[in-house]
Amino acid sequence: MVGNVIVGQSGGPTAVINSSLAGVYKTAIDRGAPKVYGMLFGIQGFLDEQYIDLSDYIKNDLDIEILKRTPSAFLGTCRYKLPAIHENQEIYVKIFEILNKLNVECFIYIGGNDSMDTIKKLSDYAILTGQTQKFVGVPKTIDNDLAGTDHTPGFGSAAKYIGSITKEVIRDGLVYDQQSVTILEIMGRNAGWLTGAAALAKCEDCEGPDMIFLPEITFDVDEFMRKVADLHKKKKSVVVAVSEGVRVADGRYVCELTDGIDYVDAFGHRQLTGTARYLAEKISREVPGCKTRAIEFNSLQRCASHIVSRVDITEAYQVGGSAVKAAFEGETAKMVILKRLFDDPYICITDLYDVHKVANVEKKVPREWINETGDYVTQEFVNYVKPLIPAELTPMMTDGLPRHLYYTEKENK
Repeated sequence: MVGNVIVGQSGGPTAVINSSLAGVYKTAIDRGAPKVYGMLFGIQGFLDEQYIDLSDYIKNDLDIEILKRTPSAFLGTCRYKLPAIHENQEIYVKIFEILNKLNVECFIYIGGNDSMDTIKKLSDYAILTGQTQKFVGVPKTIDNDLAGTDHTPGFGSAAKYIGSITKEVIRDGLVYDQQSVTILEIMGRNAGWLTGAAALAKCEDCEGPDMIFLPEITFDVDEFMRKVADLHKKKKSVVVAVSEGVRVADGRYVCELTDGIDYVDAFGHRQLTGTARYLAEKISREVPGCKTRAIEFNSLQRCASHIVSRVDITEAYQVGGSAVKAAFEGETAKMVILKRLFDDPYICITDLYDVHKVANVEKKVPREWINETGDYVTQEFVNYVKPLIPAELTPMMTDGLPRHLYYTEKENK
């Protein structure tokens, strides 16, 4: 392959998505790519011909190491859904005109479910029209809901953060000699992997949260209130982790039982917030003498690079490099996956998976990894997550704060 490489980032940011970008860049340069372009704001920005030459920003190995440790998305992302090919071929014609103008032969897209939909459609169009570009997806999502892969880069660091913060919240709740209930709202629309990670807080120096509720199980508000009232009678401090996406029997999100939700993204996803607040206010009204707190981890759980998992950031770099290797060897319409061989010692390798089997498919927490009463995860769940969080990659510090690599619009050509 003698053509150029282009890489984009899409969807929500993570603590390690830029490590995948670093892996793409370093591998492409090492394999002789003349140029490695970065599309700004994903495929949406690319349609407006927003892109940069990454060599203008990544000048040496130190920059690569800083980029690996930089949270969020260096290139910016988008939530943009490409239309079906038969609905609007003009968009595809425009994309391939730009790719051909830039002499791009390798298109790498880092993202989650919706991003793999983009890879699927572009690779299908290339095959239908006889284009030669190769399209490979790099998995990324803190939600860990991508099919085909054992886990996704980004999840391990988010799980590590959630477990750590849950421990600290539990410790904080024991400060005063008074009873309280704290509700932790954790990301997860339809899959409860992140919320389940709160169970990591249960260890020799912490009893962990009292209950954990995932979106895989229908949420019964009355039963929840009964359980909280019982715990309140027995314990000074009660801590409950709940997914933002839990639903009641009629299909409504619990957060929809309060104020309306108006924002919907391009993929039809409603913005979910307020689950913890609704439950905390209900407890405050109905459980006598109970102080309540609602804590939304919100976007803090996405990009906590100060407590990043070394396993996670290393695997993120590896899947980026593997995507370039696959494209250079002629693979297309594939997503790089992680295959776990052993838990102890933990060994995981990369492989390829048909993107058509991944796009728009959600991987949920298996029912057998949730306890019978639906209010906690099992030890099997914990055993699955634990190998993903060991060790840290210390940030490079400047004046006491982490150093990041970034670009500014004034530098954009």
